[in-house]
Amino acid sequence: MHSPFDLHKPIAIGSDHAGFDYKEDMISFLEGKGLPFTDFGTHSADAVDYPDFAHPVATTVEKGEAAFGILICGSANGVAITANKHQGIRAAICWGEELAKLSRQHNNANIICIPARFVREGDVEKMVSIFMTTAFEGGRHADRVNKIACTV
Repeated sequence: MHSPFDLHKPIAIGSDHAGFDYKEDMISFLEGKGLPFTDFGTHSADAVDYPDFAHPVATTVEKGEAAFGILICGSANGVAITANKHQGIRAAICWGEELAKLSRQHNNANIICIPARFVREGDVEKMVSIFMTTAFEGGRHADRVNKIACTV
C-alpha cells in the first residue's frame, strides 16, 4: 500500500464509548494490513469523556511519533474540536469517501475524525484507506494550509 504517511510509525487511534466498536473494528483492519498502531482507548463501551482520548492521539501526531491519527466518537465534533486545539493538528470530520480524500488533498489533514453514529461499519475502513493513501496536492492549497496556524 503506497501512502504519503510514514507507515513505519504507528497510527494513533482513539475513541470514546460511542466509537468503541468501530475503533475495535479499525484495529482489526490495521492488524490485517500489518500496520503498526497505538491504541489510546477507550477500552470498553462504558461512558467516558472524549478529550481523554483525543488529546493523547493529537499529541502523538503533533510530536511526529505517529504517522497520522484516527479518532472516532458519536458525531466526531467533540474529538475534532479537541484535536484541533493542538497547533500542529489538522483534524477533519469525514463521513464519506470523498471527504476523506479532499481532507488530505486540500487540507493536508493529519487526523481523520469519524462520526460513528452517522456512518456504516464498512465505510470506516474505506475512508481510512483513502485517507492514508491520498497525498496533499500542495500548490494553492499549501498557501491556505499555511494560514491556518494561530500566530497571535
